[in-house]
Order: sequence, then C-alpha cells, then structure tokens
Amino acid sequence: MAAQDFDITVVGHFTIDSISLPSRPHPVSVLGGSAAYISLATRRLDATASVISKVGGDFPQAYMWWLQQEGIDLSNVVRVEDEQTTRFELKYNKDLTNRTLKLKSKASPITVGDLPKSLHAKAIHIAPIAGEIAYDTIAKLKKCTEILSLDPQGLLRSFGTAGNVTCRSSISKRLLSLITVYKSSVDELNAATGFKDTRSAIKAIHDFGVETVIITLGAKGAVLSIGGTRYNIPPCKSAAVVDPTGAGDVFMSGFLTEYIHQKDSLWCACVGSAAASLVVEGIGPTFFGEKEEIYRRATSIYEKGIKQ
Repeated sequence: MAAQDFDITVVGHFTIDSISLPSRPHPVSVLGGSAAYISLATRRLDATASVISKVGGDFPQAYMWWLQQEGIDLSNVVRVEDEQTTRFELKYNKDLTNRTLKLKSKASPITVGDLPKSLHAKAIHIAPIAGEIAYDTIAKLKKCTEILSLDPQGLLRSFGTAGNVTCRSSISKRLLSLITVYKSSVDELNAATGFKDTRSAIKAIHDFGVETVIITLGAKGAVLSIGGTRYNIPPCKSAAVVDPTGAGDVFMSGFLTEYIHQKDSLWCACVGSAAASLVVEGIGPTFFGEKEEIYRRATSIYEKGIKQ
C-alpha cells in the first residue's frame, strides 16, 4: 500500500467527549468524533483507514497511541499546540432516546492546505461535527476518490453563546452535487432539504445527483434509497444498549467497507446495521465486537428479505 492510498479516509475533527449516561453517576470522558468511530470500525472490518483532522495541544497522546496501535494512519492529523481540541458535552435522557449537546471548545477548520499533496482512497467520508470543513476542501477531496460520502451533521449545527447546539436549515446545493453517498438522521435530512416529508426530502437529495441516500432511525434501523427505490433496513438486536453515541457513524463505516468492494448495497447496509448494534454495547468507541460477529448479525437480517 502506498503511503497515501487507503480503503477509507475520514475527514473531520476528533473530539474529547464528556458523556452523561443514566446508568453512570458521573460523566465519562472519551475519545469522540465521527472520525474516531468510523476509522476504528473500519479497521475492525480489516480495511485500511486514514484520518485527516486537526486537534489542540490538549489532545491526549494516549489517544494518538491507541489509534496508531489499531493501524489507523494519522500522518494527516494536525496538532496545534496553542489551541484546544473540539469538545462536546453529551447528556442522554433515561431511555437513551434523546440527548442534549453542548460545544465546549472548537479546533480550527480543516482547510485545503491541510490536505496531503498525494492522496487516493477508495472512499472518502466527509464527517464534520462543528462546521470545520468548507466547500473548497470537499471539492479538492472529490478529486482523490471515486466514492465521496457525506454526513452533514456538523454543517447543519448552530452554536449559541453558551455552546448549546441547534439544527439550522439548508446546506450548499453545489456541495451535494459532489456526493455519491449521503447519510443523516431524519431531522438532519429535513433541515438540509427544507422538506418535512421524508420521501420528498430523499428525492430532493437524489435530484442533486446523489446515488445512495441512507437515513438512520436509531433503534428503528435505517432507510436505504438507491435511485429512488427505498428499502427498510431493520436494526440488529444488541445484547444491551449502554451508549448510543456513534452508532450512525459505525453504520456508515460498515456500509462503506463493503460498498468499496462493489457489494450489493442491501448487504452493505446490513453490515452497517450489525456494526452499529455492537458499538452501542460499550461506552464511546471502545467496543466493536469481532468481525465474524458483525457478519453473523448482518447475515441474520439480510436473509430475512428487506425490500419494501
């Protein structure tokens, strides 16, 4: 493998998350950010992974060591010693169905100048969490891959003076025209398109040339739309739901690691659902199960037949 040639490259901020869970008396501080969840899950599925990110001088070296030990390429993670890493506080309700999010600090943006001169990946996943990736950076990345995927959550967030996070409307339409695979929650989909009806919103994303649209539904599974044909992807049963943080990211990792090998998109989505069902059994990006278990769970829902 060449120095800058990967299966999946993830672009977005690593974070330090403080997660408050009903099962815990005190918040838990963990490595976070879509970049962490996706790269770690990608490695669990034996695909190569790299991250393009930016952190502050407060980012623990232990996190860097952990990610490197997992085989993730961090050569394009920029450490700015006099800045802070992006930090979030996440507080979940009693049944883990809802959370409040607060931004505590924010690293500087990932710019075109932060991108390596030579990069190629089978898939590049754009995963901003606090508006850190601009259009020109994404346009540059488009030239480095055949599959450009997007989770727009960080482009749709507004931050109040106290760091409180709300979802604002609209996303750059010219940005969507660059994307191969789009993934978001229902609320983010509605905000991005301006449509409250999910079918109309999905069609609007397709109309910009996006081939595949994935809408995650939490404990209800996901919707996969390919060229306007919709499929319900059921959730895999977890042994226990401890922390739902990152489940959507891990779904995307499972999907992409199969998609780059030109597998059936329904199978790819089942692998995503299976991988997501495992990560929620631990706190933060600490538990992904074994590859064999991911495939076993994926097979169990794939064989049931999932076409609407």
